[in-house]
Amino acid sequence: MQKAKPLQPGDTVGIAAPSGCVQREDLLRGISEIRRLGYRVRYDDSVFSRHRYFAGSHRQRAESLVDLFTDTEVKAIFCARGGYGCQYLLELLDPVPLQAHPKIFMGYSDVTVLLQFLENQCGLVCFHGPMVAWEFAQGEPSYNRDSLLDCLTATRLGPRLHAPDSLTLQAGTARGRLTGGCLSLLVASLGTPYELQSQDRILFLEDINAKPYQVDRMLMQLKLAGKLQGVRGFVFGEMLDRGQARQGPDMPEIVLSLLQEFQVPIWYGLHSGHTSTGCLTLPFGVEVRLDAGQRWLQFEEAAVAAR
Repeated sequence: MQKAKPLQPGDTVGIAAPSGCVQREDLLRGISEIRRLGYRVRYDDSVFSRHRYFAGSHRQRAESLVDLFTDTEVKAIFCARGGYGCQYLLELLDPVPLQAHPKIFMGYSDVTVLLQFLENQCGLVCFHGPMVAWEFAQGEPSYNRDSLLDCLTATRLGPRLHAPDSLTLQAGTARGRLTGGCLSLLVASLGTPYELQSQDRILFLEDINAKPYQVDRMLMQLKLAGKLQGVRGFVFGEMLDRGQARQGPDMPEIVLSLLQEFQVPIWYGLHSGHTSTGCLTLPFGVEVRLDAGQRWLQFEEAAVAAR
């Protein structure tokens, strides 16, 4: 797995809009927060383009992403927002120029599609973390600043993440490469050349506004597709529901009923992706150690390369 160089004070962060339409006010607030952290920001008005419900045409979004990767002044790429649209970019992206210019690339939700592409088709470490027009726009504590900087700037052994309000669904320890993202997007990748690679991985899964029966169905689909058999451990996000109160079984009960047969650690409630607060940054493609009983996740290596 290739790693990008660490982000340094004064480095330039490029803003990508690979998915849904971006609200100018939200993006500008997020840019102000990134500047407050000590970084320059590069973007152009193409991020405000609109084509149906996308931030511009598919080719425009793909070309803008490649331009950010190949721009030698840009040291990291933060996604503006999720929504829908990253799947359209996959056939338009050539892995070669991306591999030749490894960059910090960060986002979540629909950006899961690109995180999987960068990890599996390009062999690049990438980051499941806060986005510009949402968490950065809201400022702290919407995102976890320490987690962000530990992942993007530190070349020492990675941090240990805790979540005091989390749940142990199945105790145990495991090691493996961390991967995953938004559950519904991972399920949507099945049967394509870009589908989830989960063998020997610690699999992180999260989503938003998914009812228990829908999570049940998606996990069952992953199971029937053979994507759960080789997983060494599971970590779930908050599985946040901003809609009406749920009826029927609780989400942790559904998760355990589907996964307990695999006899691996299962930890539920890590704040990354769609969260109520304190969005953590998770590097995909690095080795981690999970202790579901003690409720922590340890990064066994730095997520960025030494200079």
